[in-house]
Parts: sequence; structure tokens; C-alpha cells
Amino acid sequence: MDSPTLSICIVNWNTRELLRACLQSIYRYPLSEPFEVIVVDNASPDGSAAMVCAEFPQVVLIANTENVGYAQGNNQAFQRARGEFILLLNPDTEVLEGTLDKAVAFMRAHPEAGAIGAKQLFPDGRVQPSVRGFPTPMNLLFEVTGLARLFPRARLLNGYRMRWFPYNTLAEVDQPMATFLMTRRAVVEQVGLMDEAFPLFFNDVDWCYRIKQAGWRIYFVPEVQIIHHGGASTKQVRLHAIRESHRGLEQFYRKHYRGRINPVLYGLCIFAIRWGMYVRLLYARLRGAR
Repeated sequence: MDSPTLSICIVNWNTRELLRACLQSIYRYPLSEPFEVIVVDNASPDGSAAMVCAEFPQVVLIANTENVGYAQGNNQAFQRARGEFILLLNPDTEVLEGTLDKAVAFMRAHPEAGAIGAKQLFPDGRVQPSVRGFPTPMNLLFEVTGLARLFPRARLLNGYRMRWFPYNTLAEVDQPMATFLMTRRAVVEQVGLMDEAFPLFFNDVDWCYRIKQAGWRIYFVPEVQIIHHGGASTKQVRLHAIRESHRGLEQFYRKHYRGRINPVLYGLCIFAIRWGMYVRLLYARLRGAR
């Protein structure tokens, strides 16, 4: 096959049934141009890799013998991808009719777009929050102090979680969830692969940050829609996921802010990140004990 227009990259761990539904949706509502699907399975014990081999022989399968993490798994897929456009897609999603064609059409119509995110819907049709700003010191401290939650419609105070964001409007954004994140081969070649120092979380935030630093724009495109079942892999290791989320955020600060902001402010942010982790772990354990 000639080089495809689109490479769809899916990193999977232990979500066989959701992965099956995801792949079925891709071939039910395929791109109207040549495309390829690359599944990287991180040593799932549930038979995900065998299912892909048996039911989707057209898929390029990379079956790892150990769980190498989300960032390295995506990098494996990037290195195999041949498309002009590259889509990061979670295995707990389903594309809808026209999703892939609309996304590619938008990228072609907006050559300044380095990446786009989709409107994500819960299975019952409700809109799922999926857009955030970068976790700048100001944004982080407004979250930790609780001011952002007290005033959810205040844009200044909600620059990180963006509780005010209207999900029916095209907008330039910082970091749409990488549940569905379409980019260009040219972007990957310019900014590089995902940073594997972020094995599970904040690798996509770091990647979006680098994309914008390189001068590209990132858009939320509401006409591009998917169903997202949500957190299928991380729910299986909830406490570990909480720790890794905060460690990823701390790594983001070490990479992008250490030595570049006031040392006192930097230390305060690191303290806030670690304090937030302890509070979330305590809350999760208390809920689990009920």
C-alpha cells in the first residue's frame, strides 16, 4: 500500500473488550482515504494481543513482552507510522460517523494547526471535560488553594482545569486530552517523540507544550466527536495512577520551570504538588475502606 494519509496509534493495556469496540468503530466508520492502525499492546494479561491478531489481521500489532508505559508505547507506534497525519487514540474510545474525515479535513484547512483534540462524550451522550490549560505556577496555586473550585466560572482562577470552557465552540487551546490527539508527521519530526521521562502521565502535556513552543497552534474542534468510556486502564491501578500523576506534574516542573522562575515560588509549587498527592491518596484509601 502507498503511504497512508493517516496512522492511528493505540497503546493498550488490559482493556481487550474496549479495544475490540474501538477497532470495530474505526472500521465501521473508516477514513475515506488510505489509513493504517497500529496497536501497541503493553503485555496485557487479558489476551488483547491475541484478539487483535485473530479478529483484526489488517492491524499492525506491536506486542511488548513488558509494560513499557504510555510514552514509550506511543513512540514505538510513531516510529512505525507512515501517515501524513498521526492520531493518538485511547483504546477505551469509539469514533463516530465522519470523525476521522472531519479531523483530517480540519488539519488540511488549517496548516497552522500542529494538533487538534475532539469533543469527548460519555456513552450516555453527556459532554466530558477534556480541555485544560498548562499547569503554570499561577494556575496550579489557584487549584491547590481551592479558589478555582470556589469560582468555577472565573477564567482567571480556572486557567488549568478550565471549568468554564464552552465545548460547543472551536477554540485554540493548550492541551486537549490525548485520548484523541491528531498531529502531523511534520510536527513529530520537528519537536521529537514523547519524553519517556513521563512514562504514564504528563507526557502529552509536555508534548503539547513543546508543540506550542515550536510555533504551532492547537485547537479544540467540536465537530470532531468520539465516545470515551474513560480511564479504563488507570482505574485498574488507582493508587498507582494517583502517584504517577503527581510525579508526572513534578517532572513537568523540573523540566520547564526549575531555574526559570523564582526559587521560592518553585519550591512552593513542588510542595503543593506533593501535598495534593498525599491528600488524594488519603481520600482514595478512605473511600476504599468504606
